[in-house]
This record gives sequence, C-alpha cells and structure tokens, in this order.
Amino acid sequence: MARKSKSNLSELYLEENKDQIYENALAEIQSFELPLGTTLRSVYDDQPNAHQRFMEKLDACIRNHDREIEKMCNFHHQGFVDAITELLKVRADAEKLKVQVTDTNRRLQDAGKEVIAQTEEIIRCRVQQRNITTVVEKLQLCLPVLEMYSKLKEQMKVKRYYSALKTMEQLENLYLPRVSQYRFCQIMIENLPKLREEIKEISMSDLKDFLESIRKHSDRIGETAMKQAQQQKTFSTALQKQNNVNYGRNMHLGRSRILESKNEITLKRTFEEDDEHEEEVLTAQDLVDFSPVYRCLHIYSVLGDGEIFENYYRKQRRKQARLVLQPQSSMHETVEGYRRYFSQIVGFFVVEDHILHVTQGLVTRTYTDELWNMALSKIIAVLRTHSSYCSDPDLVLELKNLIVVFADTLQGYGFPVNRLFDLLFEIRDQYNETLLKKWSGLFRDIFEADNYSPIPVANEEEYKIVISKFPFQDPELDKVRMNHPHILQQSFPKKLPMSQSVPQIYIQVKEFIYASLKFSESLHRSSTEIDDMLRKSTNLLLTRTLSSCLQNLIKKPHIGLTELVQIIINTTHLEQACKYLEDFISNITNISQVTVHTARLYGLSTFKDARHAAEGEIYTKLNQKIDEFIQIADYDWTMSESDGRASGYLMDLINFLRSTFQVFTHLPNNNNDHAAMSGKVAQTACMSACQHLSTSLMQMLLDGELKQISMGAIQQFNLDVIQCELFASSEPVPGFQGDTLQLAFIDLRQLLDLFMVWDWSTYLADYGQATSKYLRVSPSTALTLLEKVHRGMKDSSKKNNIFAQFRKNDRDKQKLIETVVKQLRSLVNGMSQHT
Repeated sequence: MARKSKSNLSELYLEENKDQIYENALAEIQSFELPLGTTLRSVYDDQPNAHQRFMEKLDACIRNHDREIEKMCNFHHQGFVDAITELLKVRADAEKLKVQVTDTNRRLQDAGKEVIAQTEEIIRCRVQQRNITTVVEKLQLCLPVLEMYSKLKEQMKVKRYYSALKTMEQLENLYLPRVSQYRFCQIMIENLPKLREEIKEISMSDLKDFLESIRKHSDRIGETAMKQAQQQKTFSTALQKQNNVNYGRNMHLGRSRILESKNEITLKRTFEEDDEHEEEVLTAQDLVDFSPVYRCLHIYSVLGDGEIFENYYRKQRRKQARLVLQPQSSMHETVEGYRRYFSQIVGFFVVEDHILHVTQGLVTRTYTDELWNMALSKIIAVLRTHSSYCSDPDLVLELKNLIVVFADTLQGYGFPVNRLFDLLFEIRDQYNETLLKKWSGLFRDIFEADNYSPIPVANEEEYKIVISKFPFQDPELDKVRMNHPHILQQSFPKKLPMSQSVPQIYIQVKEFIYASLKFSESLHRSSTEIDDMLRKSTNLLLTRTLSSCLQNLIKKPHIGLTELVQIIINTTHLEQACKYLEDFISNITNISQVTVHTARLYGLSTFKDARHAAEGEIYTKLNQKIDEFIQIADYDWTMSESDGRASGYLMDLINFLRSTFQVFTHLPNNNNDHAAMSGKVAQTACMSACQHLSTSLMQMLLDGELKQISMGAIQQFNLDVIQCELFASSEPVPGFQGDTLQLAFIDLRQLLDLFMVWDWSTYLADYGQATSKYLRVSPSTALTLLEKVHRGMKDSSKKNNIFAQFRKNDRDKQKLIETVVKQLRSLVNGMSQHT
C-alpha cells in the first residue's frame, strides 16, 4: 500500500515535471531569442508520444492567446472605427494638399533650373580648379626633376661629366623618389645607368687621348725640366766660382785674373740668359692639360670604380714606361739621340710626380719608387751598352753632362740617383780610354811633325814664349838676368836643348788634364777624390799612351841616330817637368801634395824606360849600320899578300863612326845633367859599336862557308884591325879611361898576333895560365882558323906548282902545323868532355 502510494507520488511528480518542461519550451518559442532546434530537440528526445502532448499544450496556448487578442480587439474597436472615420475626412484635404504641393514643386523646379545649371557650372569649375591645383602641385614636384634632367643633358653636352654625375646622384636620391609613379620618371631612371656608362666611356676615351698626348709631349716636358735644372745649376756654379776668385788669386795670381774675368763673363752671361728665359719658363701643366685625368679619376671615384681606374692607369703608364725606356739603335751616334732619350724619361717621371702630388691615391710614392727602380735598372743597362760604342771623347763628355743634368733633374723631384753617379764612374773609365786614344793620335802627330832639332830662339821674346809653354830654366840666362840684365840680349840667338815636340807634349798633357777634369766636374765628389782621379788618369796617359807612342817612335825605321839622341834629351826634360804637372793638378783641385792619400805621377819611370829604349835603339841602329858596312866587305881570301892599306869599306865605316860620335859630342850641354847624359850615351854607344865591330870581324874570319884563308888575307885583315884599334885609341868619345875602348878588339888582336908571329909554342905552353899572352884565344877558334890557313897554304902551293919544294924546305913547319892541330884538337876535345 505504501509502495503503491509512493508510486503514485512519483508519477505525480513526473507529470508535474513534464508540464514544467513544456511550459519552458513554449516560453522559449515565444521569446524568439533562443534557437528553436535545441528546444524542439529537448521535447522530441523525451518519452515517446511526448510531442503529441507538447502539441496539445501548444494548441492550448494558442487558444489562450486568441482569447486575449479578441478581448483586446473588443476593447479597442470603437477607437478604431473613430480613427477610420477621421481618416476619411482627411482624405479630401490630402488630395487638395497634394495638388498644391505638386504645383508648388513644379513652380519650384522651374525656378531652380537656372540655379541647378549655375550650381553644376560651379561644381564643374570647382572640379577643374581642384584638378588644376593637383596638376600644379604635381608639376611643382616634377619641374625640379625636369630641370635637373635638362641640366644633366646640358652638362653632358658641354662635357662637364663630373657635374653630370653629381646631378644624377641628386636626381636619384632626392628628386626622382618624389615622382617615381610617373612614367617619364621611370624612363629617366632607366636612362641614368646608360648615361653613366656613356660618361665612363667618354672619360676613358679622354684618358686615352691624354695618355697619348703625354707620350708625345714627354720629351718636351723633360727637355723643359732639364733646361730649368741646368740653368739653376749654371747660376749656382757661376756664383760659386765668383766667390772662389779671391782664393784662386792667392794661389796663382796670373791664372786667377784670367779665371776672374772668365767668371765675370760667365756670370754675366748666366744672368742675361736667365733674363731671356725667365718669361719662357714652362711647367708640366703649361705643356699638358691634366684635366682629363682629373676628370676621369673623379668620375670613376664617384661611380665606385676608382680602383679599376687606378689599375688601368698604372698598367698603361707601365707600358708607356717600357716604350720610353727602349732606345733607338742609333742613339749612340749623336748627342741628340741621348738628349731625346733622357728628355722622354724625365718627362715621363715629371708627369708621374705631378700626378702624385695633385691626386690622392691614383699613384703612390711606393708605385713611383717601384717604377723608377725598374726604369733605373733599364737606363743603366742601356747606357752601359750604348756608351761602349762611343769612341769620341767629346760625345762621351756630352753624354756625361746629360746624365748629370738628368740625375740632378730627377733628384730635384725626389727620385734617388746614386746609381747613376756610380755609372758615371764606369763611363769615366771609358771616357779616359777615349781620351787616351785621342791623345795617342795627337802625340803621334806631334812626333811626326817634329824635326828633332834643338829649338832656336832669336831673342828674349821668343825665349819667353817657349818658357810660357814649358817650364824650362836656363841657368846661364837666369844668371845673366840677375847680374847683368843690360847684356841679356847678347846671349841670343841660342838653341834650347829640347825640340819643338817637348812644349807641345807638355801642353797636350795639360789639355788632357783639363779634359779629364771636365768629366770629374758635377759628380758630387770631393776635391781629394777629383785630385786622385786626375792623377790616375794622367798616370795612364804617361805610362800607357805617351810611353807607347815613344816606344813606337823609337822603333820607326826613319828615326836616325841624331833623332834618337834628341828623343833622349826630350824625355829628360819631360821627366823633369812632371813635378810641374803635379803642381798644376794641385792648383786646379786645391789639394796640397803633402796630403797622405795624394797619388804621385809615374812620369819618372815612363821617361826612363823611353830613354833606355832609345839608347837601346841607338846601339841597335849603330850595329845595323856596322852590319851594312860589313856586308859590302869584299875580301880576297886567297891573296898572296896584302894591299898595304886598310880596306875601303872599313875606312868608310870608321869615318861614319867618327861623324856619328861627333854628333854626340856636340850636343848642347846647357847643364851638367845634359852633359853627363849625352856623354854616357856616347860612351856606351861607342863601346857597343866597337864590340859589335870586333864580333862581326871575328865572325867573318870564322864563317863556316869560308873554307880557306891565305896568309896574305890574314895580313890584310890585320891592317883593318889595326885601323879599328887606331880609331879606338883616338878617343872618338871623351871619357874613356886608358885603353878601355881598345879592349873591344883584344880577341881579334891576340888571334891575329898568334898567326902573324906563328907563336904556337908559346900559345900551347902558356895555355890555361892567367899570364898567357894569348889568353883571349880559345883552342876552338885557333883550330878553326889554323885549318883554314892550312888549306889555303895547300891550295896555293898546288896552284904555283912548288908544293914539292915547299915540302922539302918547310917539312918541319908542316910537321909543326900537324902537331899543333893535333894538340888543339885534344884541347878542344878535353874542353867538350869537361863541359
């Protein structure tokens, strides 16, 4: 029961709950706010047939609402009827009002047509005005762009490319971004890179023209720079010489006056030349327009291709440097070839130096130094090669001067040139060689033109002329001038010991020193070094050139004995003049001879060697002359008896020797040295001649082709030897002591005495003893001549058919001869075995 009541309560509760759910669902449907799908799903998802109950609830709800509407309509029906009535009354008034409004509207429309037209016109004008304002604004933005572009075109037209690039930069960065939406701006933007390339091409073309221009004008630029450097150096040198005039006057008054006048003239000419050329001084900028390179550099720098431009410029200049450094094959023939070569190089580096200082980064000091070192090596190699072809010292000197000016010019621009001055020392040696060759020809011409006779002077004026050229002192004249000047003229005419070649040689040696000094100038060397160079060069001149010329002169066939004697005297005076040459060098270099490192002249040995050679040649020529006389000797070696007088050839020979030695004796002996020298030479020559004559006569007797000699020929030969001895004893040359000269014929005399006296027993008995009468007769010589005499005696006996009688009468003598021959042979054999 309880369970049943609980079951009823539950059903009741569920029923109420369902009703509440339906109520909620209807409320949601009426609210029109929530989605119906969820509400309906909650209804249909419940128990089966729940929707039917929901429909019933819905119908009940509808009926409730209909009843409420009906109640409300019934409540408001009278008011509605009243309103409709009122509305019908108003309908007529509304029709009337409509007609009036329509009429008013028509009249208003008719009246507003003109206003509308004016308003539309105003609107159109306002639009136009707005458009014009917009256009003006846009044009104001575009006009600067167009003006800048027009300016760009004008700059391109007048070739102001750097400004054009700046204008392009402004266009791109400032103006074109403001109006980039317009088509013409896009065209401009597209054209700007093309214009830049065009500018690069044009500027590069201008640069190529510039490079070609400086290549053509390099020689003129260099010539101008070298001329300016030379003028400055000449002016400085003239001032320095002018300042040194007083110092030179203290050293050598007469010479300093000449130098002073020369210096004044030189200085005056220098000032005049400077005044003349003052208005003509040109620089590299005056000769070449550098604007293309500046412009191209700026253009490439602005375009960001500065490094490309620098590399191109340097590459092209290196190529031009190689072309400039390549000399012409005939450059060594003329100084103009060298001058043009140097001018081109100077012009090249002057341009590079100018570019270095007026631009930043295009060329650097490192680059120019590297280029200069390369060029310097090439220049030195070229000069070494081409200068070696120069045989003219004047051309070598001009080359040196050009190198000095070249070096000084480039040194002024900051290029190191020490290697060039080192090269000049090499060229100096070559210059000295060419000088030596030239002076060798001058010496030969002087020797050829000399008459090898003492210099005649008719009066004191001629004497002064000679001593002004050559430092000669005559003690007798000096003594007369000091003690008795009023009778000085009585000492003339007279002859000076040397010949004309001596002062001429001395003058030429001084000229050589001057010529050598010319090369030493401007080498930036000290006076001591220059003095040393001059002395070494002069030593070469004396020891090589002059010595060689003297040796060749002495060996010439046409130089006779008299000329050789004069050459000996000449060399003596030249030797004495060497100390004056040393003083001369010291004066022009201002270096004292007492300096430790000062070299000395080697003229002493040179002229001594020449004298010795001349003396030897005198002896040789005398001997040759003696040989000529000996060759014409015509002895009859089979004569039965002598002619009773000496042979004619021998007398002629002796007369020749007498006259020759008289020449020696009568040489001018103005001082003791000359007398001693001439006497010594004469004595030696006389002794040599006698010895050679004795030897020649001995060889004639012992000649292997001569098979037999008669006693008559021995007697004739003895007469000739006696004449030789008489000549020797007559003292042809003074100064011999006793019979010194006769001893030259002692061998012949003892040999002839042996055969003339037939003193064989004494010879054989005393042989080998120091007191022997025939000490100078060797067994071989005696045997040779005895055999010839023996054969001659046999032949003579046969011809006269008295040999039988001879044998009977002189059997003992024949046996004696045979015995002597055997003994002589044994002596000869003993000597050979001992040897």
